[in-house]
Parts: sequence; C-alpha cells; structure tokens
Amino acid sequence: MHLIQVDSVQRWMEDLKLMTDCECMCILQSKPISIEKDEQNELILSSQYSTCDNLQLLLKRAWIISTELTRIAQKLEKNRWQRVHSMTVRVNCHVRSMINEHNTFTRSSSEELHQLEKLLVDKCSEFTAFTERCLQTEDEEILKSMKSCVNETLTTVAQYFGQLIELVLTQEAQNLLRQIELSGSLYITESAISSLFSLAQEGAHLCRIIAKEGGVVALFKICRQDFFRCLYPQTLRTLASICCVEEGMHQLEKVDGILCLADILTDTSHSEATHAEAAAVIAQITSPHLTFTQHLSSFLENMEEIVTALVKLCQEASSGEVFLLASAALANITFFDTMACEILLQLNAVKILLAACSDKCIVDTPYSRDQVVTILANMSVLDQCASEIIQGNGVQLLMEMLFEKSSSGNASEAAACERVQQKSAVTLARLSRDPEVADAAVKLSCIPRLIKLCRSPTERNNSDSVLVACLAALRRLAVMSPGGLEDSDFQQLVKPRLVDSFLLCTNMEESFV
Repeated sequence: MHLIQVDSVQRWMEDLKLMTDCECMCILQSKPISIEKDEQNELILSSQYSTCDNLQLLLKRAWIISTELTRIAQKLEKNRWQRVHSMTVRVNCHVRSMINEHNTFTRSSSEELHQLEKLLVDKCSEFTAFTERCLQTEDEEILKSMKSCVNETLTTVAQYFGQLIELVLTQEAQNLLRQIELSGSLYITESAISSLFSLAQEGAHLCRIIAKEGGVVALFKICRQDFFRCLYPQTLRTLASICCVEEGMHQLEKVDGILCLADILTDTSHSEATHAEAAAVIAQITSPHLTFTQHLSSFLENMEEIVTALVKLCQEASSGEVFLLASAALANITFFDTMACEILLQLNAVKILLAACSDKCIVDTPYSRDQVVTILANMSVLDQCASEIIQGNGVQLLMEMLFEKSSSGNASEAAACERVQQKSAVTLARLSRDPEVADAAVKLSCIPRLIKLCRSPTERNNSDSVLVACLAALRRLAVMSPGGLEDSDFQQLVKPRLVDSFLLCTNMEESFV
C-alpha cells in the first residue's frame, strides 16, 4: 500500500507541472509577469532542463492536447455543451503553455513556426469564444446549426496543432543533426546522439522525420571516423531505431550503410559492444516483418562476410544480450536469403549454436532460444543439416524446447515460448524425413510429448500455430514409427485430414485429457 501511495504521489507531481489553472491562464494569456526579468528567467529554466527533457515535456504536453481534442469531439457528438466549453478552455491553456515553454527553451525559431503558433492561438481563442456562445444559447435549432461550425473549427485547430508539432519536431531533429555534423567535440556529439535516440524512441513518425532530415547519413558519417570510435555503440543503437522505417532503409542504402556495417563487424579491433550494436542494426534491417527490404541489393554482396562475423560473435559472446543480438541477426538473414543457410552449414554454425544452448549464462531466455530454433528450422530444409543435428545432440535440444514454458507470466515471454514450441516442432517435422533423426526423436519420447501438446491447450498456451506444427511433426514421426502411437491417438490425430484433427483438438476441454 505504501508503494502504491508513493507511486501515485510521484505521478501527481509529474503531472502537476503540466496542469494549469484555466481561469488565471485565460486572464494572463500566458504573458510573463515581469518583463525586466525575462532574460534571467530564461537562463534559469534553460539550465534546469536538457534538450531531451524539453522534448519529453513538449511531447507529453502534445499528447495531453491531442487527447483533449479527441474527447471534445466525443462530447460534441453527445451535445454536452458545458463539457465541450470547459475542455476547450483547458485546451486553449495547454496550447498557450506549450508554446510558451517551447519558446522559453528554444534559442531561435523560424518565421514559419511563429506564424503557425499565431494561427493556432488565434483559432483556439476563436474556438473558446464560439463554445461560450453555444453555452449561452438554449434554442435547440440554433445549437444544431452552430454544431457544424464548431466541428469545423475543431478540425482546423487539430490541423494547425498537428502542423505545429510536426514543424517543432522537425526543427529539433535538424538542430540535433547540425550539432552532430558540425561539432568536433566528443561531449557535444554524444549528447546530441543521446537526444536523437530519445527522439527516435517516440515512434515511427519521429523516425521518419529524422531519416528525412538526414539522420542516417549523419550517423554513418560518425561510424566512419576513428575519432568517434568510443561513440560507435551509441550511434549504431540510434541507427537501429531509425531504420525501422522505410525512409531510414533508403538512406542506409544510399550511403553504403551495409558495407560500413560489414567493415565494423569484421574489424577485430572494435569492442564486443560495437559488434553487438552493429548486429542489432543488421537484425533490424533484415527483419522478416518489414516489407521494404527488397532493395537491399548490397546486402547480398556482403552477406558471407556478415554471416561469418555474426557466427563468430555468437561463439565468443560474453553475455546473453550479445548472443541474442547476434543470433537474431542470423535468424533474420536465414529468412532473407536461402544462401545464408548454406554458408551457416559451411561455418559449422549448428555445432556452435547447440554448444551455446548448453551454456545457461549465454542462452538464458526464451527469446534467445527462439532465435536459435528459428535458425535450425530454416537450416533444416537442407539435407546435410540432419547429420549436423544428430552429431550435436540437437534432437535432445528440440525435445527440451517442446517443454518451453514462461516462468514470469509476461505476455511477451509467453509469446516467445509459443514460438519456441512451434519452431521446434516444425524443425522435428522437417528433419524426421531422415530415418536416423526420426529414430532418435522416438527414443527420446517426442511422440508422447507431441500428443500432449495437441490434446492439452494449456500445454501450448492455447496456441493454434503450435497445434498445427505438432500435428505435422506427429504425422511425420507416425510414418517412420507407427508402433509409437495408441490406436485412439492414431484415429484422432494422424488418420483424419489435418484440418479435422485440428478442429478436434481446438474443441477439446482440459477434462478430456
């Protein structure tokens, strides 16, 4: 109870600085009380907050205004004029405070920004006056006719507000990038990159703004200068964030970013942290979830060097985090191009990955095991992979992965466990075309475990994808070892069409197991 109270108080204290007494603000119109002390006040405020803090304050204020505008639209729909007016007054105050705060912390603003600020403030004042007139009118017909005008004004306010925020964020990105490009100071450059990273964490839209303003170009320029070598990890981490959007990927291609990443990964003089962050960028740009990786033609030219360096990083990883980043990059590359699987086979990657899995300090989470089993699943399409799996005791590992369970109950971790179960079943199904693998799987009691996963929804966390993969693996093993199933299991899980067995298992209650 004490912790809850402390958290509530802290949250209230954070929100307090964003709250304004509406009546006082309407009277003062956000004007400074003392003209003579403006310069001194500006210095005091500027010294208290960094650029990153100012941006966070701006974004939080913008979120409040955006939320209020949405709520006004909802109340307007219900003709709750009293609420509409009070919320309009509140938005008016927040807009003025936001502009006032931004101008206090910003040394110079463009004429375009000042014009937008004036347009927004004027429109907010007009909006407040409009809703006040509506509040004083009781005639339903007049209110009905005024409603469309109020809606139109609300739309205009939202439009001006969106344009203002876009311009402010663009100028902030430009200022940070100017610091990165022009400063020869490690401290200033590090501070600017840190602020840029914080900005990129606010979402895809901000990443697009940074990319359009040349963020990827500026950051790769840093990665090509030995003077900034100590900033490489931080710079690469920022690049990984920005390259989640198409604009970032296009910029990466234009500046030969793949070649730069390959050089960093293959340069043994770089720290493990630098190699790990470079692997994170590779993992990001090759993500199978992205639909705009087709233009990465230069990646194929450097793929063998990159894959070799990533396998080495997996083998020499000193921590679970480093292994996760390197294995994630490898897993994505195996989706990106099938030639990667052949390269991995030549590099004895199966042996290295299986050995890593036996070290609980390196492969220590379901997320890491997810990457390993993804690589094995994609490599299992190659005939030569089966013998590598057998030699490395890989069937035993796949069997263990069928028991993957979340220990924390966290939704993200539970989803990772489902992926591990699904992919291990898929890998078993593919590899079991080899009689030696199928025989090893049967001896390790894989069939009873697959049956359990099919029949018990809680064992697979009610996942349909795990069910389908287990049914496929079970059917492949049943062909190789028909004596391993009871007749009821064969009749329900193997003999019918896959879709019929699937429907049967999804309708099963726990009490039937």
